[in-house]
Amino acid sequence: MRKFLILILFIQLGLYGQNSSWKADQYFEDFHFKEAAAMYEKSIAEADAIDEITLERLGDSYFNLNDYQRAYKWYEELYHLKHGDIKESTLIKYVQSARASRKYDRADKLITEFYADNYDRLEVIATQKRHLDKIKESDSLYKIYNLDINTNKSDFAPAYHGDYLLFTSSRDTSVTKDRYYQWNNQPFLDLYIAERNKQNGELSKPKKFGANTRTNFHDATPSFSRDGKFVYFTRNYSSKKHLKANNDGVSNIEIVRGYVSGNQITNIESLAFNDSDYSCGHPAVSADGKYLYFVSDMPGGFGSSDIYVAEIFQDGMADNPVNLGPTINTAGREMFPFVTDSVLYFSSDSHYGLGGLDVFSSVMTSNTTFEVPLNMGPALNSNMDDFSMILDPKENTGYFASNRSLGKGDDDIYFFKRKEPMQYQLFSGRVLDKKTEEPIALADIVVEDILNDTVYTNAQSDQDGYYQLRLPFKRTHELTFSKPQYTSETLLAKTNDQPDKELTDNNVYLTSLESLTVKEGDLLKIDVDPIYFEYDKSDITPKAELALEKVFYVLKEFPEMRILIESHTDSRGSDDYNLSLSNARAENTKRYLIANGVDRSRIEGARGFGEKRLLNKCSNGVKCSDGDHALNRRSNFIIIQE
Repeated sequence: MRKFLILILFIQLGLYGQNSSWKADQYFEDFHFKEAAAMYEKSIAEADAIDEITLERLGDSYFNLNDYQRAYKWYEELYHLKHGDIKESTLIKYVQSARASRKYDRADKLITEFYADNYDRLEVIATQKRHLDKIKESDSLYKIYNLDINTNKSDFAPAYHGDYLLFTSSRDTSVTKDRYYQWNNQPFLDLYIAERNKQNGELSKPKKFGANTRTNFHDATPSFSRDGKFVYFTRNYSSKKHLKANNDGVSNIEIVRGYVSGNQITNIESLAFNDSDYSCGHPAVSADGKYLYFVSDMPGGFGSSDIYVAEIFQDGMADNPVNLGPTINTAGREMFPFVTDSVLYFSSDSHYGLGGLDVFSSVMTSNTTFEVPLNMGPALNSNMDDFSMILDPKENTGYFASNRSLGKGDDDIYFFKRKEPMQYQLFSGRVLDKKTEEPIALADIVVEDILNDTVYTNAQSDQDGYYQLRLPFKRTHELTFSKPQYTSETLLAKTNDQPDKELTDNNVYLTSLESLTVKEGDLLKIDVDPIYFEYDKSDITPKAELALEKVFYVLKEFPEMRILIESHTDSRGSDDYNLSLSNARAENTKRYLIANGVDRSRIEGARGFGEKRLLNKCSNGVKCSDGDHALNRRSNFIIIQE
């Protein structure tokens, strides 16, 4: 739950009794955001003019309640009232509300407007956007599973501990209501442990971990030393029964280190860099056990919360921390670090993502220098909060938490498996005119995976008819090439097990409609050999069937085409008889086409002209050979719609 995460870690916990002239402000300062929102809305309705502080606090109230649609509405009002002149921290929440409301274009526009003069920031955002767009267009590398142990309370922050998994939860139903955490009306957080099934990620029935050291407040986000000797976790500054406040009346959180003895934690000590004037949390020990990464809002950072690193001494205590710098940290929130195989994984609400907190990865060039963080994609990330990811690189599996829709409760823990990256092979050739062998530009190409019967990409040939496709290797694909006024062709593309070797010269030939038709006066006809009939008969002959194959082909290739059938006789016999005979020949031709699969709606009509349109001199009374008379016994196929 996003509101829960903020307060656990980085929005300071205000105590009751603050003096405020406005009830809404007191509700807001005391983190009673539901009541604050109602009072602010009432204030706006009754006021003659809208106050920008009220607008911002109303947006923040709904933002902290996860009601992003209402938060977006009031941030939008504030943005217009101030003509875009808002704080960067407010912009980040505004953008996240827009994305959570699936207003992605608006979010992108807000970013480009706000950072219009910050070219370095825009370049980073452009790099991250291109990467995310590319991931969204491809199959996800991750398959995720919601765990059976999740409850309707908050479950998050998984941590490996041998064959076990620790996590943080507010599931304790034995706590009385007077000991509930007031922000979300749930019990304070505790640590839980469960045995994990490495095959499917499921966990056994959880039990409390370190119950001997449990406080009445938050104990959360554990991480173990490499040898399992120490555990680092987050807890409130507190006495046994009361939260401790600093001089400003604020209770922050600290990272503590304890010895692990079975299911117990002993000798708990606060790390030296803690200070009650700010919060430190989310400890994460590096894979080599030498460094502790964590999150803090200590002075001198870049945003609401930054990620820091400190060297770990032999006794488990830590050196002075170093900020990871502006490549990782932003004006927003960077949270939940995890390091393995020289890659830093963390969550952020300010790097370019899908909404809320998203999980990012960044390749480490040293302990404090990093490449541009890249979004982990839409399987691990959603338009809500996705965070506290951990990864087992040997098993290609891991866990993370999310409050995405269709979960079981507040925050849920998800198990994921990483698929082997798909290998591809280049497949190329040219699309050419079958008659002229000239290149056909901008021919459409549809690629279908035969195994899965799914269309997964579309492409076009270039101006020279050239195409190049990136196809998964060791598969068979059906490629369909088409272009208006041309026939279509299908090619089976079989890739092999050599992904680095391009399969070239796979040329495809399309036939133009122009080459299949002939102009005769004002009429456009299918250019087909004459459909000849035997003398005084209307039956379709075997020779005529061969000629009709071309008619079938043209009609199949151009499914919108409609035709008119015309039939003619020679001059032998009476005019009336020949007219009747030609009508019979036209109707028989029509029936033959329909019987062989042509939709009757595509044949506009079939009519005979008898001996009225002879092709030669062989009219009544003119002596002609049988061959000359045969030329007049024919059928034509007039195109009335292409």
